[in-house]
Amino acid sequence: MSEKDIILKTSEPITLNRIKEDLIKLGINSGDTVLVHSSLSNIGWVCGGAQAVITALLEVIGDEGTLIMPAHSGEWSNPQDWENPPVPKEWIPIIQENMPAFHPELTPTRGMGRIAELFRTFPNTLRSNHPQVSFSAKGRLAKEVVKEHLLTPQFGMTSSPLGKMYNLETKILLLGVGYDSCTSFHLAETQVIDMPKKRLGTAMIENGTRVWKWFEDYDYDADDFDKLGEAFEEMHSLQKGTVGSAQCKLFDMREGVDFAKLWLEKNRFKK
Repeated sequence: MSEKDIILKTSEPITLNRIKEDLIKLGINSGDTVLVHSSLSNIGWVCGGAQAVITALLEVIGDEGTLIMPAHSGEWSNPQDWENPPVPKEWIPIIQENMPAFHPELTPTRGMGRIAELFRTFPNTLRSNHPQVSFSAKGRLAKEVVKEHLLTPQFGMTSSPLGKMYNLETKILLLGVGYDSCTSFHLAETQVIDMPKKRLGTAMIENGTRVWKWFEDYDYDADDFDKLGEAFEEMHSLQKGTVGSAQCKLFDMREGVDFAKLWLEKNRFKK
């Protein structure tokens, strides 16, 4: 969406204080641990852009809270799997040999939106050390959330920030995005026995040296997450509202993941 279109659909500038009021009304409180998936353009024309949104979130949760966002870097993956857009086949070995190693302070996010990309650079924000699906966190529990993010399973219960958040009474905020952006449902996929697996590759540092690393992980798939989310809403209460112009949903992460596991077993993997 162009800047002109965003201005035309916004009745008045969305200010930092307006965002704070909307977040509190939605149900975010001081001391909360919140995983945020977001779209800046869907909020409307924000005075201060992504910086204002992040600042509002941090001020609402306060010093005792923890703010978390995905910092995925999908470009650090096997170029054979790239589809948006694909690259010529003859480029693939060149990319695998020359892609710089993932670096948590340097490697940009991809497809996470302007809010998540700016958040990873905020002072005292920590980033987990996964070359493809890292998370950024800032606040009281940030170190606990991002530590020891194993290469595989990248969304596992004991190997990833998602698994740690599951045990920390985390709230999920879908800020102008749908359930197809709800990364936590991938945590549920790792709990399903019939999940298929695939070979993945990435450029990373291993024993102090840049390597192209092959590894096996689950074949994660978000194509049915919108249907999953609709079913979740029918069975569980969650808080809905707007932040600026953005339609938002706020719900308990553990409730969402537990429901997702049962739903996937019954619907995606039904015998």
